Amino acid sequence: MDSLADRTRSVWKRAVALGWPIAVQQTLNTMMRTVDIIVTGLFSPAAVAAVGLADLYAQIPLRIGLGLGTGAIAISSQDTGRGARNVRDRAITQALLIGILCGLPLVVVGVSFSHVLIDVLGAESDVVRLGGVYLLFVFAAAPMRITGLVGARSLQGTGDTRTPMLINGSTNALNILLTVALGLGVWIVPSLGVAGVGIATAISRTVEALAITGAIASSRTTLSLARPRDLAVTRQLVEVSIPTFAEGMSTSLANFPFNALLLLFGTEANAAYHVARRIYQQFTGPLYRSFATTASIIVGQQLGDGRPDDARFSASALVVLGVLVLGGTGVGLFVGASQLVSVFTQDPQTVAYAIEFTRVFGISMVFFGVFFPLAGALRGAGDTRTPFYARFTGAFVCMLGVSYLLGVPLGYGLPGIYVGIFLSYVCWAVVVGVGFLWGSWVETATAMMRERDAAAEDDRPVQ
Repeated sequence: MDSLADRTRSVWKRAVALGWPIAVQQTLNTMMRTVDIIVTGLFSPAAVAAVGLADLYAQIPLRIGLGLGTGAIAISSQDTGRGARNVRDRAITQALLIGILCGLPLVVVGVSFSHVLIDVLGAESDVVRLGGVYLLFVFAAAPMRITGLVGARSLQGTGDTRTPMLINGSTNALNILLTVALGLGVWIVPSLGVAGVGIATAISRTVEALAITGAIASSRTTLSLARPRDLAVTRQLVEVSIPTFAEGMSTSLANFPFNALLLLFGTEANAAYHVARRIYQQFTGPLYRSFATTASIIVGQQLGDGRPDDARFSASALVVLGVLVLGGTGVGLFVGASQLVSVFTQDPQTVAYAIEFTRVFGISMVFFGVFFPLAGALRGAGDTRTPFYARFTGAFVCMLGVSYLLGVPLGYGLPGIYVGIFLSYVCWAVVVGVGFLWGSWVETATAMMRERDAAAEDDRPVQ
């Protein structure tokens, strides 16, 4: 019998092996968005505002892709763990097809209403014109964006995290080159401004989707494309995906009134929040997203292999590692807040507020270390409702409700906002912790696998 320390080290080693490509991939994603902002910043403030407002709507295909991707990684990891390759391949093919179909209405919306969607936000005419053009290309590429996300998660569920990293890294590099070339005009390439940045995004997302699908169809990966045969998998994909989509959108929607709340304390306070948010996401986003995906892979495969006790132990070991890594990173954010903020702004009042916000995020990182591994573990089992409840409650009860109550009626001002933000992350950790300890996620995974098996049996021809 392996000792506790040996089992923990084994889980950690596997998590590192699976997780570092995911962290690299997420870092490159962040870098791509940073380049887009830098390039548009060279045009005009209206261009920056236009891309920023369009990105609010760009969250829709992103959230759809992540939602379907959660269903894909749950099924892919479970069926990989139990060796049900045919069932897995049909399910993954179905997820890709659903993703394409979900993206098609967004193409129609982009072609017909892209400028209207920017205008309803109250933007001035230049921002509406530029934002509408950018959003047109973003929505035109929506089916490809969703397909790329679903395909990447499907491959990750098999334990292959390097292929998505290589494809995503290459297409992000292509996006950066095209953004600079088409946006600014390089050599014989005309300067297309914001339209060029949008075209670069659409081209890179299309290349990514084709490359991911090609990798799945090739002999290079263990996945294959197979004709879907039943609606049971469709129902499972939808049931698992909808709470994840709602989870992401609840956070995105909560940002609208929360930003309005911050503006009550001045433009500097609002700007400081965004600076601090950018800092923590840049330094910790690749880490906590890696923990979530890695936990889904490991726990899903162990449940598929019929080892629920190992799945529970692995998730717990990943929480310990997450607390150590993200907690340590949070200490770095707290101590280095002044130096980090100075890179983004020199306005004295904004700097002062941003340092405080960054330190709030820093001390919150320990709860990220609990939430993301456990949320990933639950999603790997097919339980996406518990993470949704956690994020929804944290966003609307704590980040909005507590922040408003303390900050405005009770008169604590920004310190009240800091408390609300901190408590929102505590809420995340507590809710998923309760769901992990006392929830029926193991039974959920077992029921899903039995249902897929029953559907596969029904599809076999009578001898």
